[in-house]
Amino acid sequence: MVLRLWISLVFSVAILSTTFMMLKTSAITTSVPVLHQQDSAHGRELFEKYCTQCHRLDTEKKGPRLRGVFGRKVGSVPTFSYSEALKKADVTWDANSLNQWLTDPDKFIPDNNMDFQLQDADGRAAVIAYLKTLSN
Repeated sequence: MVLRLWISLVFSVAILSTTFMMLKTSAITTSVPVLHQQDSAHGRELFEKYCTQCHRLDTEKKGPRLRGVFGRKVGSVPTFSYSEALKKADVTWDANSLNQWLTDPDKFIPDNNMDFQLQDADGRAAVIAYLKTLSN
């Protein structure tokens, strides 16, 4: 009887643990875009359509140059004049931070000067995949 209870308890804990890990993994993968190689070609198209109004890859425009942005600290291009909010931000651009930035820049880093949002999650993932291909 005690052995049956113990086995039942161990089995229940194992199921709960597995369920928790599945939920935790699911939450992580939905908050950060999944980057696929095929997304980078579509990301380039979206970058050229939306981003080049203010950005270039290798020179500054209304926004800073974006080649090498993946892995770069926010506000660190020395030839660009950033807002005070971006100068003070302690963020490094990665898939998660770029996703948050492109979703709602003012929510992610308030008082910045970027006024563009990319609401489409697949589009954001594609642009991020493209930017990643341009970074070391």
